Amino acid sequence: MTNIAVHREPKQRSQRAWRAWASCGALAVCTGGMIGLAQAHDAALKVSWDRASALSPDAQAALRQVFATDDNAGAPFIVIDKRRARMWVFDARGHPSGSTPVLLGFARGDDSVPGIGDRPLSKVRPGERTTPAGRFVGEHGRNLKGQDIIWVDYDAAVSMHRVKDVHKSDRRDQRLRTPSIADNRISYGCINIPKAFYEQVLVPVVGPAQPVVYVLPETRPVVTIFNGARRSAPPAGDPATKREGDRHGIG
Repeated sequence: MTNIAVHREPKQRSQRAWRAWASCGALAVCTGGMIGLAQAHDAALKVSWDRASALSPDAQAALRQVFATDDNAGAPFIVIDKRRARMWVFDARGHPSGSTPVLLGFARGDDSVPGIGDRPLSKVRPGERTTPAGRFVGEHGRNLKGQDIIWVDYDAAVSMHRVKDVHKSDRRDQRLRTPSIADNRISYGCINIPKAFYEQVLVPVVGPAQPVVYVLPETRPVVTIFNGARRSAPPAGDPATKREGDRHGIG
């Protein structure tokens, strides 16, 4: 069984220390000496890291770029490696806050089909069910069922949400708990997150802010998500945009 990390790191560490941590690339190895301290500060969320939480090479490359250019501009941020089907969450100061397996779009690819967000799920073909890669600014909102979510790409109706079966045969929660990543490709494009992690790590770390979401590509180099015009997250404390109910956002 894969442990789903529900864990926060202590807040007093410097940005320089966490940049050094990023360069060594493994939560399970490099933070070994920090785990006891973190657990003492936040015993309610005491869950051990496992080696599956180690940063992948692509995630390391993305994190180095974020730190080198201050790309998150003071906002909390999230790195999602589609090849590894894993998410890492960082607070506004770049402190690692948790890691978890996730479910992603069924189809391989890094781009959404134009107009896909306007279609009902029943009209989305299997080969069109991609999780788009890129640098996104998340937006708080609700889907058509009224559930609170974080939009990643509103136009494509792609969100981060608690794991939820669309069909009874999906067995999405079970897929998250297997050690294999081969069965993590099941969604219509949305990023499905374990309920406990969503509520105990993601939501508290992000708070009312609009997080920067880095979805790493699987068909092109990581650096491409940093190319071109970029939208900045609003300054901390500014009211977040909320998108309500006119996109399904439940796939």
